[in-house]
Amino acid sequence: MEIKRIKIILGVCLFILLMLPGLTFALPDSDIPGGNPPGGNDPNSAKTVSLTNPIGSSDVPTLIGKIISAVLGVIGSLALLMVIYGGFTWMLAAGSSEKIKKGRDIIVWAILGLVVIFTSYALVRFVITSI
Repeated sequence: MEIKRIKIILGVCLFILLMLPGLTFALPDSDIPGGNPPGGNDPNSAKTVSLTNPIGSSDVPTLIGKIISAVLGVIGSLALLMVIYGGFTWMLAAGSSEKIKKGRDIIVWAILGLVVIFTSYALVRFVITSI
């Protein structure tokens, strides 16, 4: 009986959490900043809609450079996590030489990966800025 009551309370809270923002942020047409929306009742108030580029640049080399930089940043974060994992493996080895070797190998390979990632990032940045 207690679990059923908790499920009902959680369901009501989830419903309120999901439905209230839509009700709160809804604006009538007259309250929209800038007057009537495009396609409103007044035919003389047609407005031009323009979209800004969310990427910031339309150059293909710049776009490719940003993508590569983002991917290298994610890979660098993963390599850092591997160094931390290797450290925990080594610390929790409890004297087992096999686990100590495994932790040390993880750290060494993760650091070598970081060196490769930093080198490739520097090369990509150099190539993209020189283009």
